[in-house]
Amino acid sequence: MRGTPHIVRTALVIAALATAGAGASAAEPVDIELVLAVDVSLSMSPAELGIQRDGYAAALLDKAVLDAIAGGAYGRIAVTYFEWAGNTSHQIVVPWTIIATRSDAERVVSRLTANPPASARRTSISSALEFGADLLAESPFKSAKRVIDISGDGPNNQGTPVTEIRDQLIEQGIIINGLPLMTNGGYSSAYDVPDLDAYYSNCVIGGPGSFVVPVNDWEQFPEAIRRKLVLELAAAPSSRPPIIYAQAETPYDCLIGEKIWRNRSWMWDSR
Repeated sequence: MRGTPHIVRTALVIAALATAGAGASAAEPVDIELVLAVDVSLSMSPAELGIQRDGYAAALLDKAVLDAIAGGAYGRIAVTYFEWAGNTSHQIVVPWTIIATRSDAERVVSRLTANPPASARRTSISSALEFGADLLAESPFKSAKRVIDISGDGPNNQGTPVTEIRDQLIEQGIIINGLPLMTNGGYSSAYDVPDLDAYYSNCVIGGPGSFVVPVNDWEQFPEAIRRKLVLELAAAPSSRPPIIYAQAETPYDCLIGEKIWRNRSWMWDSR
């Protein structure tokens, strides 16, 4: 810009910086960035994996869920869906996608139902939470509420202790909600805990208003998903049962999954 007056050059620099700043903050605003993290460990039967996919698909098309989305300040949410098992098993099924209308939800459902889910070994809730946090960090959207919604049918038995990762995510302002699957219908129950809802409440979930919705029978699954999504999208939390909110203190042994795995490592590697 040789020969350009100093005042003009300064104005051009200011304009360029303003443009760069606008580009850097151009992420589309949404009411919530929601990560759906779904367990596909080998303890889940193929039929159960199908029930999970179908349950999420039905919930995303439910009128109550769509009404909750429409009732937000922006009237749209951002969703991504991945399936997880061990600490290296993370499969993104639906990348970050906007849902504002039923047509948007139908596009997400078409991805969910395009291919059947595949199982994998072990159960690493901690690595699933880390993966979910990475997805939130890479999100092209912005919101005041970032949530990882994690389902699973057993405790953490691989990777970093789950409480360490939970606490790190809470510090980042991420809310973790849980859907413990207390169904015992897979190939093996050797690594199950009878009070998985208490485990999730004490060891997995966290953040303002975080909660657990237990599933005791697969027939409850579609309704549990619908209710959980409505709660996550609602402006104010609900206290209707069977919701369990995060505990203030944790007397629970949050390493129980790792201990069970170590003590039964001679058995078939089912998770």
